[in-house]
Amino acid sequence: MRPHFPDENAAPQPADPHRSVDPRRLRADDLRYLLALSRTGRLVTAADALGVDHTTVSRRVAALEKSIGLRLIERGPEGWTLTDIGRAVSEHARSIEEAVDRVADTVAGQDSPSLHGTVRVSAPDGFGTAFATPALVRVRRRHPRLQVELITATRQLALRPSGFDLALVIGVPSSSRLVTEHLTDYTLGLYACDDYLSKYGRPETVAELREHPLIFYIESMLQVGDLDIERHLPGMTAAFSSTNVFAQLEATRQGAGIGVLPAFMTQRTQLRRLLADEIDIRLPITLAVRREAVTHPAVRALWAALQHEVAERADELMPE
Repeated sequence: MRPHFPDENAAPQPADPHRSVDPRRLRADDLRYLLALSRTGRLVTAADALGVDHTTVSRRVAALEKSIGLRLIERGPEGWTLTDIGRAVSEHARSIEEAVDRVADTVAGQDSPSLHGTVRVSAPDGFGTAFATPALVRVRRRHPRLQVELITATRQLALRPSGFDLALVIGVPSSSRLVTEHLTDYTLGLYACDDYLSKYGRPETVAELREHPLIFYIESMLQVGDLDIERHLPGMTAAFSSTNVFAQLEATRQGAGIGVLPAFMTQRTQLRRLLADEIDIRLPITLAVRREAVTHPAVRALWAALQHEVAERADELMPE
């Protein structure tokens, strides 16, 4: 008779909450499977990372739950999430993983520990490309065994397990599950190309600006309150809008209207700044790290690299 294995959507069997924990029944290797699932939120993705079948991940996590006698994961709308005790166990699992890596470095005779594993970074598309990418690449060059995943999108921060380890956020997120630090401020302004200005003229006042088409985000799809155009230009709407700031930049360069753009994205263009004294939008960028990932060496290294990148290029973010 063939054994039955759970599919991708099947939960590990419920554990008995009254069962006492016998340390001799715990298998340290099972912690590796829990850690992988906590990072991805998906059985199949965790299995790919470990080089096994997804049924193996499910069975090993179920075995760990049975040994402990408590539920470690639960099904959420966007994948598997850790329970409170699951997060505590996962933190211990991460410590064990780091200890194993240090042993491997010692055996290999490396003077300084190399960074391993996968770190997922989330950032707005413009800032992520211009500032996060070079910072992350430098760390990756020094540590070739480190895998870095950069997700770029200007959206609300997702707190699901597979969302991120470290995130760059417009505004200030509020969550007890995060450790946050103000990284920098950046400015947005009004920009237009010479061709547009020669055809339609240059607005000299905010009142005259209302006669021109604006280029900005799609209001109905915008999840970042700090970028709400109503806050900065009351009563005005975008005539050309996109969820992607690079599309907004290109539309401005093509003469579709006046773009509301980050100053750092216009440094190497021929765009003209308009009404600089009247419209100078300053927004904060916050660096947010999952509380359970704060002590991870790779996360700390990327954190420091981002701080350095921003400090070295502050004049691009806040030009005079």
